[in-house]
Amino acid sequence: MGRLTGKRALITAAGQGIGRASALAMGAEGAEVFATDIDANALAGLDGMETFVMDVRDDASVAEGVAKAAPDVLFNCAGFVHHGTVLDATDGEWDFAFDLNVRAMYRTIRAALPGMLDKGSGSIINMSSACSSVMGAPNRFVYGTTKAAVIGLTKSVALDFITKGIRCNAICPGTVESPSWHERVKALGEEMGSYEAALEAFVSRQPMGRVASPEEIAALTVYLASEDPAFTTGQPF
Repeated sequence: MGRLTGKRALITAAGQGIGRASALAMGAEGAEVFATDIDANALAGLDGMETFVMDVRDDASVAEGVAKAAPDVLFNCAGFVHHGTVLDATDGEWDFAFDLNVRAMYRTIRAALPGMLDKGSGSIINMSSACSSVMGAPNRFVYGTTKAAVIGLTKSVALDFITKGIRCNAICPGTVESPSWHERVKALGEEMGSYEAALEAFVSRQPMGRVASPEEIAALTVYLASEDPAFTTGQPF
């Protein structure tokens, strides 16, 4: 038996990166995984789990997905990274980022909480970032602001339901290797003159001298989904 045997886990943005690695890791630990993404093709290859399209920016899609999964564990992984300072940001980028990075979590948590409360237990895991209220990062104004909001959202949900068996925590990693990260490196490389220079710029900001693998972050999602941290809630990791 794995640490998550008997648990139903709903994961957003499970098509790639941290979301996909977490779906695989939770499944390996015995969870019944419901892996969702906006892109159905991205979910290919996630064998042994139920996969379906869920648009976290749409209330009806979220309600349908949560009803199908009836999750004990909710991992809110969907998000987007905008590049630039406050002077570069547009109203459209600001609105999109808050809708996807923050309001989407409000939607999924609001939909999943009643079922968790009926069971008397549940673990909600929100993807934040070291670039948030934890610290700043260059040219990440919109992104860092939304991820700071995720930490506030996490702490609020955790406190409101702390006596109801619900845990709500946030993950705040540094840079993690993923297809979307490689796209950001490529875009920066076009500005800097080479992909290698952009890669060096990203890696140089990491105290460990390297970026994280998705599997390293997935291990933390498994831990938070399990009963091991039963006395831990409202914390940024």
